[in-house]
Amino acid sequence: MTTSEEALRTDVVPVVTRAGGEARNENQGEGVHRISGVSPQHTPATRIWFGKVWNEPGFRSPPHHHGEAETGGTVLKGHGRIYFGENYAEYVDMTEGDFVFVPPYMPHVEANMSTTEELVWLTCRTPDNIVVNLDEVDDAILEGYRRA
Repeated sequence: MTTSEEALRTDVVPVVTRAGGEARNENQGEGVHRISGVSPQHTPATRIWFGKVWNEPGFRSPPHHHGEAETGGTVLKGHGRIYFGENYAEYVDMTEGDFVFVPPYMPHVEANMSTTEELVWLTCRTPDNIVVNLDEVDDAILEGYRRA
């Protein structure tokens, strides 16, 4: 099928995932919640995962990467930080309205820097929501991080 033929497809239709009908993925433990609105798990999508993630106050993920997936996100509410680099010594901060790109196979830790407010963001990955957890690290190596 050529690009112009793809633009004329009539064999599939738009799919709406209604609020409350999203697919849940809780593979990073308590404190993080992830739902997909568009994904291979419940739509005809084959090369994209798009969803909402929210982290409880003071939550941080275990170190992980997203395999071959390119990841983009935007913060809807709160103050997030992504730790990366050797011993997770580098970081970028994000607040409401900021966008972030995380390259494939990049080990990182995602943290909610607030101990009182949720962190809410939209995330998109291609081709799917790949999460590969790595060895845990002590909170003390994550500059400025503290649990709620």
